Parts: sequence; C-alpha cells; structure tokens
Amino acid sequence: MRTVLAVIGLLLAGAGIAEAAVLDRAKQTGELRIGFRPDARPFSFKDAQGVAQGYSVDLCRAVATEVALRTGRPDLRVVEVPVTGQDRFDQLTSGKIDLLCEATTENLTRRQSMDFSLLTFATGATLLYPANGASKFEDLVGKKVGVLAGSTTEAGLQGALDRAGIRAEVVPEPTHTEGLAKLAKGEIAAYFGDGAILLYNLMQSPDKAKLRLSDLVLSFEPYALAMPRGDDDFRLAVDTALAKLSRSGDVAVLFERNFGAGAKPSKLIEALWALNNLPD
Repeated sequence: MRTVLAVIGLLLAGAGIAEAAVLDRAKQTGELRIGFRPDARPFSFKDAQGVAQGYSVDLCRAVATEVALRTGRPDLRVVEVPVTGQDRFDQLTSGKIDLLCEATTENLTRRQSMDFSLLTFATGATLLYPANGASKFEDLVGKKVGVLAGSTTEAGLQGALDRAGIRAEVVPEPTHTEGLAKLAKGEIAAYFGDGAILLYNLMQSPDKAKLRLSDLVLSFEPYALAMPRGDDDFRLAVDTALAKLSRSGDVAVLFERNFGAGAKPSKLIEALWALNNLPD
C-alpha cells in the first residue's frame, strides 16, 4: 500500500509540474497559447481579418518574443484562443491557454487560483469635461452628468456623488458615443465612466478637441496578465518582457497605437511604467 501511495504521489507531482511548465511545453511544441477577448477594445479584440489585436495582446506578443529567446525556438508560433468573460479563467486553469491577454483585474481572490504579471495597466472611474466647462468634481453641483445606461458605472457615479455630498442630475446615455456628443454640445456638464474606456472613446470622437479627461480617479482597477499558478520560470519570462518594454519606451508606442494617435497616458499609467522599469 505504501508503495502504491508513493507512486500515486509521484504521478500527481509530475502532472503538476507538467501543467505548470509553460516554457518546457513551448520548447517541445513550438507554440505559446494566448487567450484573447474578441470584443474588448482597446485591450483585446478580433480585427476584420480575424486576427487578435489590442494593447494586452501586443504585450503578450512581446512575451512570446521573450519565450522564443528562452526556449531557443525562433520559430515559436503564437496560437490565438478566443475566450469569453465567462470562460476565460476556466480556459487558463484547465491548461487550454498559457496566458490571458485582456483587461484582467488582479485581486487577492483570483491570486488563489492563478498568478499575475507585473501590472500592465491601471484605471478607475473618472470623468470627461468640456474643454471650457467644469474642471473639477465640485463644479458639478446642480449640473447634469452623463453615464452609460444600465452599466455598473451608473451606480458608481451616484455613489461617488453621494460620498462627495454633490447634488447633481444623473443622465443615462444609450452609448458612449452619444454621451460624448452631448458633452461636446454642452447638454451635460460631464460624462462619467471607466478611464480606459473614456480615453479610447475620446480618441475616436470627432469632438475630441472640445473635451478633456480628468486626472481624478474615483476608484482603482489594476490590470495584469494572468497565467498558471506556480510557474515561476514562466512568470519571470513574462515580467522580463514587460520590463523590457518599459525600459525601451516601446510600451508607450503600443499604448498610442491601440488607444489612438495622440492618446496620452494618465499620470498613474506613467508611474506604473516607471515602476516596471526593472533592471536585469
């Protein structure tokens, strides 16, 4: 019985090592499997040709370059696996993908079942103002503030107003595009939403010269690349790739390419890049 239990223990341990050893598997198969969301612009989406694109996807392609160097596989192929908001973590923990490339919020609960890279992005609820209108949160007393209808940010806006003791009229908008258009026309005094989403929509708006993104952050969402738990060698490769992007300044190029020409990172994002500037 002791012998049988010992053999079972070795098999289980071996299975755990096999599941965690992404670099070993990449070396053997010549593949790195990345999970991406087809509908989560600008972080992760499928383009007209069916190819994965986005800020997080570009970071993962930089990781693939690092993995190719470490495994001696210059022919390493990136396999793009579409995932959804519902199955993304199951795809990762089951071993169907090696790296999750989207806007994944890191938190302590998720770290119980997966590991995370250095932070790749930091966002939170903020506001868009007219360039010549209200300039701070306190200016919204008695004003109309737009927010995407039916979204979690709608409740978030009301909560932020209540905590600040600001009485303002919350105006639900059908789409971000319509909300920004109303803001540019002066029909609302501000538009509330996730900072990353607001920045992306601002850069696509024909009225972007008339609008300004606030530096105020009313909540905090830290994004990172999720990967299998316990694979220290792979996590080091991922973090090395991200550090190289920060040191070279290429991360800023990827940011502008995905958020839009002329897009400027927030002070929070710039600080994050500086903290990721780890030496070898």
